[in-house]
Amino acid sequence: MGAFPLRPATFSAAHVASSNSHIGSRAGGRPRLADLLVRLVFGLAAVVALVSAAAAQGAVRSVHEDWQIRCETPPGAQSEQCALFQSVVAEDRANVGITVLVLRTADQKTRLMRVQAPLGVLLPAGLGLKVDQQDVGRAGFVRCLPRGCYAEVVMDDNLIKQFRAGQTATFFIFQTPEEGIGFPMSLKGFGDGFDKLP
Repeated sequence: MGAFPLRPATFSAAHVASSNSHIGSRAGGRPRLADLLVRLVFGLAAVVALVSAAAAQGAVRSVHEDWQIRCETPPGAQSEQCALFQSVVAEDRANVGITVLVLRTADQKTRLMRVQAPLGVLLPAGLGLKVDQQDVGRAGFVRCLPRGCYAEVVMDDNLIKQFRAGQTATFFIFQTPEEGIGFPMSLKGFGDGFDKLP
């Protein structure tokens, strides 16, 4: 696939300050107590959600530079499932991130890459991927759940080879047709971790 346009969201500090100057302020510019409490509650909810998401990914079995192997036994399963795992956040938005899991199917014949993106992504635009500067293509989102929206692709030998040889995989999501967010993810340790996946 060819390259696609990407326009990261950028706001000047002056724009943000001017647009937010009236929110939650009284005379004298001090925030109201109710606004502070709302911000505190939402902040705590975000922290709890992040901790819950991390715990749901299973126990860390091994670390391979920037990748981890995590294992858990899903409800109703007789054996544990392990995945190669990495999470990253946007450089300019600490509350927006993605998680990538690479795993083998139960029959051990297929390798899947599952990417969790935040809720609110533009679903028709799909998930874009570049390895270093080479455009790999796009994958559609298959479902959205309370924790995020998921794209899933079968990792063929060519894609695995690109991940082994590459330095950085950049995943792209879109919040509007014009506004894309890139998530650079280190590929250091991918090959070693992939080889050790049970």
